Amino acid sequence: MILNSKIPQGPLEQKWDNYKKKAKLVNPANRKKLDVIVVGTGLAGSSIAASLGEMGYNVKSFCFQDSPRRAHSVAAQGGVNAAKNYKNDGDSVYRMFVDTLKGGDFRAREANVYRMAECSLNLIDQAVAQGVPFGREYGGYLNNRSFGGVQVSRTFYARGQTGQQLLLGAYQALMRQVGKGTVQLYSRHEMLDLVMINGKARGIIVRNLDTGAIERHAAHAVILATGGYGKIYYLSTLAMGCNGSAIWRAHKKGALMASPSWIQVHPTSLPQSGDYQSKLTLMSESLRNDGRIWVPSKADESRLPNDIPENERDYYLERRYPAFGNLAPRDISSRAAKERIDAGFGIGPLKNAVYLDFSKAIREQGKEKIQEKYGNLFDMYLKITGYNAYNEPMMISPSAHFSMGGLWVDYELMTTIPGLFALGEANFADHGANRLGANSLLQASVDGYFIAPYTIANYLADEIHTGKISPDSPEFEAAENAVKKQIQDFMGIRGTKTVDYFHKTLGKLLYDYCGLARNEEGLKYAIEEIRKLKQEFYRDVRVSGQGDKMNTELEKAGRVADYFEIGELMCYDALTRNESCGAHFREEFQTPDGEALRNDAEYQFISAWAWTGENSEPELIREPLIFEEIQPTVRSYK
Repeated sequence: MILNSKIPQGPLEQKWDNYKKKAKLVNPANRKKLDVIVVGTGLAGSSIAASLGEMGYNVKSFCFQDSPRRAHSVAAQGGVNAAKNYKNDGDSVYRMFVDTLKGGDFRAREANVYRMAECSLNLIDQAVAQGVPFGREYGGYLNNRSFGGVQVSRTFYARGQTGQQLLLGAYQALMRQVGKGTVQLYSRHEMLDLVMINGKARGIIVRNLDTGAIERHAAHAVILATGGYGKIYYLSTLAMGCNGSAIWRAHKKGALMASPSWIQVHPTSLPQSGDYQSKLTLMSESLRNDGRIWVPSKADESRLPNDIPENERDYYLERRYPAFGNLAPRDISSRAAKERIDAGFGIGPLKNAVYLDFSKAIREQGKEKIQEKYGNLFDMYLKITGYNAYNEPMMISPSAHFSMGGLWVDYELMTTIPGLFALGEANFADHGANRLGANSLLQASVDGYFIAPYTIANYLADEIHTGKISPDSPEFEAAENAVKKQIQDFMGIRGTKTVDYFHKTLGKLLYDYCGLARNEEGLKYAIEEIRKLKQEFYRDVRVSGQGDKMNTELEKAGRVADYFEIGELMCYDALTRNESCGAHFREEFQTPDGEALRNDAEYQFISAWAWTGENSEPELIREPLIFEEIQPTVRSYK
């Protein structure tokens, strides 16, 4: 298979305009004849459903949560990037493009990254018009702050609730269309399979999570905006319900998965405090603007942090990366923390954390200013840990977070299945091997508000003569029967171990061997162990309850079954990429001082994987990356 990314002709800064000039249109009368399914109601899903509904298409919107407002976009706290240059500090669309491409270790397409930076200018105006309460300066102008990996202030924020506030704006736009009747909303419904007819995506099979009923829904196009799969590690910053099943079921129908091993580990999570935990809490990266990260200079330090004098503190990010210091990118900051912890300098009851210290900022700016910037985050930290971060440093630790990998999409955000689109974190498109902070809310929003409305219309223009898609076709019946059989199989195992046991075991295996660091021996071991664990799962898992009723254990069983296969593909992807770049750090490929050693000569491509069936090795398909505007350089933050 040869992958066609469909990048438009012309200079970089004109490609998106050139695409829009030539894109096919659907006239308003014909839009009423076309049906679109949107799975997911986070920023990407809500924004595209609202946009298409406003344009006059018939939209069905699905989410497994009680309400679209509970989508995981709410968890993105620190801000959203836009190259407005309000601080007059040298920012521009081009600089944001360079920062993002460099931050992703030159493993993303130039055209996609530039388009995201270009569309960022419109997003802030859109959000303000929706009522998003961005932070403002004394004079009333929108304020900015810095995030990791850049040297300008381009991050717009609403205290530590930016994701929630942006999602509320998108949610209001969505519910307006629900009220108008252009969007039908199906909450508490989970997609279990993709239906294809004559090679095109034509619908989905869903399970009503309240009744257990299996339903068929047909459409002319299907959009997946279902987020990432970082919850595969079990302990992560993601909510318990987050999963990779929607994109994985599409993958098994023919949609390629790209760069699955590139999963970001966030440097500022609260550390694990015991075996009882089911998730970890994210502390916004914005805290690194004013907080200084350090560990004691002496291993196995037992003194309280405030009792350790300044000359016995190792501000290791400032020491190793003086140009960026505490604002070094997430992948580098996380690995640096792990290195200090593994070397015996970790702090806290389990010696698995580092300090994030605000004493200097409080002395220089005053407690009130820090409270104004981060007050809700400090309150959350106090509520969870019992410690007051105004009086002593926070304890933070790296934690699994964001998936840079996802379904392969072309410039139009369409997968290798015609009519199946993937938006936001569900695709791989814009971040390369490492996502810069505050670009996740940006990508999800611009995909839904500004990009997909053009590209999906370009596809649907050829569907106006297709007629209504019937959910009674043999393809829908076969897909429904396959879903029902899987449910029956799960309910029939009647083993002795819980679904959570298998999820925890898989998560630890992946974190140890395909986490912050990887090596050939460990990855091969992990693949074998995952296969054994998968066999044990199908032999000894116990799913209580009934298959045709509300059953949260059954939901989890389906998701963990997919995680075994996703985890195995992650290890294959990491095993075949003999270099270190971004979130992928192969221990065999590093510089003498422990930095990532990229290999552009052999690995300057996107790894796209095809499903080849149960218990068989996946097929690797390469999409070469061609850099015309800037040439890849050694990624240094020193």
